[in-house]
Amino acid sequence: MSGVLVVKFRRTGESSRSDEDVISGEHEVQIEGVRTELEPVELEDGAAVPKEFANPTDDTFMVEDAVEAIGFGKFQWKLSVITGLAWMADAMEMMILSILAPQLHCEWRLPSWQVALLTSVVFVGMMSSSTLWGNISDQYGRKTGLKISVLWTLYYGILSGFAPVYSWILVLRGLVGFGIGGVPQSVTLYAEFLPMKARAKCILLIEVFWAIGTVFEVLLAVLVMPTLGWRWLLILSALPLLLFAVLCFWLPESARYDVLSGNQEKAIATLKRIATENGAPMPLGKLIISRQEDRGKMRDLFTPHFRWTTLLLWFIWFSNAFSYYGLVLLTTEFFQAGDVCSISSRRKEVKAKCSLTCEYLTEEDYTDLLWTTLSEFPGVLVTLWIIDRIGRKKTMALSFFVFSFCSLLLFLCVGRNVLTVLLFIARAFISGGFQAAYVYTPEVYPTATRALGLGTCSGMARVGALITPFIAQVMLESSVYLTLVVYSGCCLLAAVASCFLPIETKGRGLQESSHREWGQEMVGRGSHSPGVTRSNSGSQE
Repeated sequence: MSGVLVVKFRRTGESSRSDEDVISGEHEVQIEGVRTELEPVELEDGAAVPKEFANPTDDTFMVEDAVEAIGFGKFQWKLSVITGLAWMADAMEMMILSILAPQLHCEWRLPSWQVALLTSVVFVGMMSSSTLWGNISDQYGRKTGLKISVLWTLYYGILSGFAPVYSWILVLRGLVGFGIGGVPQSVTLYAEFLPMKARAKCILLIEVFWAIGTVFEVLLAVLVMPTLGWRWLLILSALPLLLFAVLCFWLPESARYDVLSGNQEKAIATLKRIATENGAPMPLGKLIISRQEDRGKMRDLFTPHFRWTTLLLWFIWFSNAFSYYGLVLLTTEFFQAGDVCSISSRRKEVKAKCSLTCEYLTEEDYTDLLWTTLSEFPGVLVTLWIIDRIGRKKTMALSFFVFSFCSLLLFLCVGRNVLTVLLFIARAFISGGFQAAYVYTPEVYPTATRALGLGTCSGMARVGALITPFIAQVMLESSVYLTLVVYSGCCLLAAVASCFLPIETKGRGLQESSHREWGQEMVGRGSHSPGVTRSNSGSQE
């Protein structure tokens, strides 16, 4: 390259190239192919580099750029374990419902509707608080919302172990549910620190902690229930929450949230801390935000761009929780009877005797319960393998379809071994579908409404979980086959809903803004020409 290109930056933001600029030498940068040194440029009053002569990502960067540049490392591994503890605690509180129900049914001589209510009240609490925790997280920070919800759950979880009568445990478990409603915000915080390529895999790996939590709860029940009883089971099940409560003070606030709140310095400090821990360099330049927005408004979920996505996601989350928790409750019912045909004939006998007839869970029941609970691990692995190959939408659809098919196969009078295998497969896929929804939802909403979007979806999931005990425990007494049809039909509709979602988020960066003209994706970001408006809406299918 024989000639020298001289660019002069003026304070007005305009630029020009001329022979006079070469002579004046004011604020010049000489760019030559063979030169190894560049003269530094000082722009008065922090004036920005003109877009005509610089790639914006070189001189300004968003949180998304920094997270991508720093990459996955030591910090994310630590965050994975801490977030996983919250998820493990949530799983244990959920799994305990299927173990506690038959125990209290026998010990306190509760009718089936009161047993179902004991499960439902937990989900009433979760449903009523999900949106509240989402709003707290959007208004006061992800970390703040998560800390309060975990401490709340820990306190009432331990207290419920001392409940003297049914009414007390009903109220205390409802308050536990109120606290658990905030635990999904850990996924919001976690997702906002993950680079795009690792996000789906990491969120799914966090779900391994859910599987560990369910398995640990069953093992804990095997050891504690025969000797110490259900009260100690409730108290000891709060251990992961206690550990998380201690460790959560290490958690940083979401850098995306800090930028959206106008706290650039705190966001930069957080990003520098992550870069130091990971041994990676920070991007050079000034941290910017695409546009300041109001945060956490419900109407933002129903803008023309997100309306269908929100409504379909609500039904998908409803179906996921309705089917997953329904299967967990049905598992103990089926194992006590031996198979579907036995449960049908047993119900007739029970009606002839007494509505309060009960059976404690046996060692064999716990063993088979453990086997079906272990299905969560292959469920996560299958989802992990297919989610980046066929996409989020098709993964959810496939999971619902397989669950529906397995539910229909339960109509056959199969033996206990085949029953265990069918329940294993059904639970593996419905748990995998749940994980896919947890990957998809934070990706589809922008930062301003991400926590609220996840919170409302979680709330709809709680509606499904609230209804399911009355299907799995009360309707089951009337008709086993009608119960199975309800679950199978619901999942078939959810599979269709998954296919109709308008946005596929595979390979897409997290959105910073819900305004299409201000959004920027990481995919192909450096390849677009100046003046071309880019959309952050993802691919429309």
